[in-house]
Amino acid sequence: MTDDPLESLRRLCLALPETTERLSHGEPTWFIRGKKTFVMYADHHHDDRLAFWCAAPPGVQEALIAQDPERFFRPPYVGHRGWLGVHLDVPQDWAEIAEIVTDAYRTVAPKRLSALLE
Repeated sequence: MTDDPLESLRRLCLALPETTERLSHGEPTWFIRGKKTFVMYADHHHDDRLAFWCAAPPGVQEALIAQDPERFFRPPYVGHRGWLGVHLDVPQDWAEIAEIVTDAYRTVAPKRLSALLE
């Protein structure tokens, strides 16, 4: 991965089937078929931290925050729906980030598109 977290995140998101990127609320955001959001970049958007927010399967948000609250958090606006916040201004395991992004995609994508990942 590159040293630029945005470029690394962009590469992961755009590698998934039928994804697109556009600005939403002033931040790069990734969509499935141009409609359903699965990852949102947060460049100091609501605080002084660099992060991204993503859809997550049930229970994952709570488990990851409990496991490592320095890296994971409940994001504003979408956290109550189970979305996960991931800080990018701390050391990251980009293989784990790739899994988190893929899980976000699977959480939102239609079954036919999710099946393409198997």
